[in-house]
Order: sequence, then C-alpha cells, then structure tokens
Amino acid sequence: MGAQIDTIELGIGNCYVIKDQGAILVDGGDTKKSKEFIKSIGEISIKPEDIKLIVITHGHFDHIGSAAEIKEITKAKIAMHEQEKDWLEKGLKPLPPGLSAWGNFLCVIMKTLFTPFRTIKPTNVDIVLDNNEFSLADYGIAGKVIYTPGHSSGSVSVILETGEAFVGDLAMNALPMTFRPGPPVFGDNMDMIKNSWKTLLNQGAKKVYPGHGEPFSVSVIEKELAIS
Repeated sequence: MGAQIDTIELGIGNCYVIKDQGAILVDGGDTKKSKEFIKSIGEISIKPEDIKLIVITHGHFDHIGSAAEIKEITKAKIAMHEQEKDWLEKGLKPLPPGLSAWGNFLCVIMKTLFTPFRTIKPTNVDIVLDNNEFSLADYGIAGKVIYTPGHSSGSVSVILETGEAFVGDLAMNALPMTFRPGPPVFGDNMDMIKNSWKTLLNQGAKKVYPGHGEPFSVSVIEKELAIS
C-alpha cells in the first residue's frame, strides 16, 4: 500500500496531508485559515502533532498564508527553497506574471482584490532547500522534494516513490484559472516549466496533485510536451 493522501482546501487552493510511517503537509494555504486546518485534519483522523514537516512548494500568498499559524499548532518544521524563504520570513507578497492574456487579466484581479487584503505572518524557515534533492525518509515518507522552477524561481515539488507528484502551481486544474488540466496561467518562464515537467516524468511521476483543482494523470503533461 502507498501513503494516505488527503486534500485540505485552505482558501483558494489545495494543501495535502501525506501520511505513511510519518506525516507531512504540503503547502500552508491562504491567510487566516488555521481554524479550517484544525477542522480538516480532525476529519481525516490526524492530530496536529502528527505532522512533523511542512513543505512549501513556493512562496505565493495562497501557499504560505497560514504557514506560521500551522507551524505553531503542529510544532512542525518548515522546508522552503532558499530563493523564496524571505517571502515567508519577511511576509512578502510577490505575484508571478501572466503567461497568457487570460493570465495577465487574472493578475490584475489578484493585485486588486486579493493581495491588498492579505497579511502574511512571518516565520522562520527551518530547512532551507537548494537545487538538490531532499529525502523525506527521516519524516516517514517514501519520497523526496525536488527543485522544479518555472512557475517561480524557488518552486519545488514533492514526489513519492509510488509516483504521486505534488507540484504546487507547476500545473493547474481549476476555474477560473483554467478550464482543463494543464499548464499554469501564471509563471516566470514557460520553458522552465516544461523542463521541470520533464524532470518529474524522469523521476517517475504518474499522477499530478496541483495546488488548484483535482489531481490528474501525467498523460496530460505528456500530451502538452508532445505538441509544444
């Protein structure tokens, strides 16, 4: 049997609890979602103290918004890439550019209606990730964190030995951002995104768990790469 995987919606995106011999959380959700976090993990019969590590896939507000509060609740360590750790430690709220006309339009909406009303509570990053793989074995999870830039310069993904890949915003599958699973509408560089997809495929990814929307097969990614 593989790990138990549970989706927790904390605001406008997904966080994931992965439980095997130990338990970790992928991403910290939107701001002011600590109560929803406590309720959600209770529904999946996991105690806060069971979670020993919080892996932040990247530093945008909807992925780090409640990380400080969740860290206080769980006493877990936070792991985040060195290029973006200041975003959490200083409570910054940068946004990526759009990768299409629709993405550019949504960026304006985000800057107008979302980020001005968010305050990121700063907290220290305990484990500073670099471009090398980071094993999750010490946390009871058969998998690792790998560097997958493109959506942002410090984006990382969690990939399990059984092929589940938790990619943050390296791919999307939710309205109004996208009408079907596939590339993100925001990002720093589409070529880097595609290279990171190739990295995930080479690492044995079979199923994509995006930060927004339902999981989907990597066949979607393979098709995107084939036509690009």
